[in-house]
Amino acid sequence: MQELENKKAALELLQNETNEKLNDYKQQISILQKQIDDYNKPALTPAQIDAVYKAIEDAVEGFNFDDTENYEVEFGMEYDGKVHLETIDLQCAYELTDQIVNSVMKLFKEADCPEDKEAEELSDELNKAQ
Repeated sequence: MQELENKKAALELLQNETNEKLNDYKQQISILQKQIDDYNKPALTPAQIDAVYKAIEDAVEGFNFDDTENYEVEFGMEYDGKVHLETIDLQCAYELTDQIVNSVMKLFKEADCPEDKEAEELSDELNKAQ
């Protein structure tokens, strides 16, 4: 009986060690995946991040949320006759998105992309060949 309990305790100890290693591997994989995801992202300085944040903030604050034409609303009525607002949908989210994108894009200049030029030249050559 004692021998079985010792084997069980040894296996439990191995299981705990393995679980700790597994958690460590999962954490390392997570760190590496973030590095892979971030590999081609351009790096921004804290001042640049602040400028992007401010541009978005200004665009949102500049949007006219008070214009009732921007919304589609649906009313409901309760059993006691009270009317309530059931749903409200922002119908012009594209305008808000466009305003945000335009504000952020003012902070940057568009870079030439050699891959795009190569693809365009290849496309032109294929069109000429046809």
